[in-house]
Amino acid sequence: IEEVGDEIHVTCLEMLGNFSFGGYFKEEAIKLAYELLNSKFQIPNSKMIITVFGGDGEVPRDEESVRIWSRLGFSEEKVNLRFAGRADNFWGPTGNEGPCGPTTEIHINGIEIWNLVFNEYHQNEKGKLSPLKQKGVDTGMGLERLAMTVQGKNSVYEADLFEPIIKEILNYKKYRGETPANLRAERVIVDHIKASVFLVSEGILPSNVEKGYVLRRILRRAIRYGKILNLPQNFLIPLAQKAVEIYQDIYPEVKSKETDILTVIQNEEEKFEKTLEEGLKQFEKGLNAFELYTTYGFPLELTIELAKEKGISIDVEEFNRKFKEHQ
Repeated sequence: IEEVGDEIHVTCLEMLGNFSFGGYFKEEAIKLAYELLNSKFQIPNSKMIITVFGGDGEVPRDEESVRIWSRLGFSEEKVNLRFAGRADNFWGPTGNEGPCGPTTEIHINGIEIWNLVFNEYHQNEKGKLSPLKQKGVDTGMGLERLAMTVQGKNSVYEADLFEPIIKEILNYKKYRGETPANLRAERVIVDHIKASVFLVSEGILPSNVEKGYVLRRILRRAIRYGKILNLPQNFLIPLAQKAVEIYQDIYPEVKSKETDILTVIQNEEEKFEKTLEEGLKQFEKGLNAFELYTTYGFPLELTIELAKEKGISIDVEEFNRKFKEHQ
């Protein structure tokens, strides 16, 4: 969540991709991905960088992927094929055990667009790998990043999936200058309101636990950034309506539940208004994170973020210790 606001990170995204459970493997997956980007979307090799798993003590370098990419015009010599380790080019498993394997990633203009995962191994609970009898393909490409690339934009927030909501914020504009801080605030608000629209359309309501807490957290974070930009009360409602407008033809449930979505967002905004105002005052007075939370209901994440902006660190372990005592 803290990464949202740069050029490429979002909490709400549409994931494109393809699976194979034995029907095809590395060669077909790589060729299909390359054909789509190069032939259909007219993205030349000169804009692409390919990364491949470079191997470690347990898993060898992915030479098969290297050979396939080399036939498509990518190599170490041309500096458009690079190797990376487990942290970047090895996926899985989900949880303690399950399928996993090396990946090859396609980067365009320096941004990761598509990750092709080759499930070749099974990892058991002890972390030991064994070859899978049936290998599989699992790829993922972010639509927002693809749109940014194809539309020639510098940020996902400039592409047509975000721009209409950004324009809605600019209708309110009372702040001076498009500083990096203001630009980031706009992006955080736009991303979080879109994510909130989809969460509420799935029947999730703001709460203090699990999914409901994620919704509450991003809604309150959006409200706080709205305060920074001096946006008016209930500013989230027109933004939510614009998000519904963008997606209603593809996701009809956001339109059919629009009234519920707007009601939930408005109620949360009104509820948080007083908490935020008082909490910000007390934060400026130097009240600690634990007292802000227990006395004023001020979220720990928000205190951490505010403190970081002022170059102050919050002792989260101490907060957790006090909170357990409090409970």
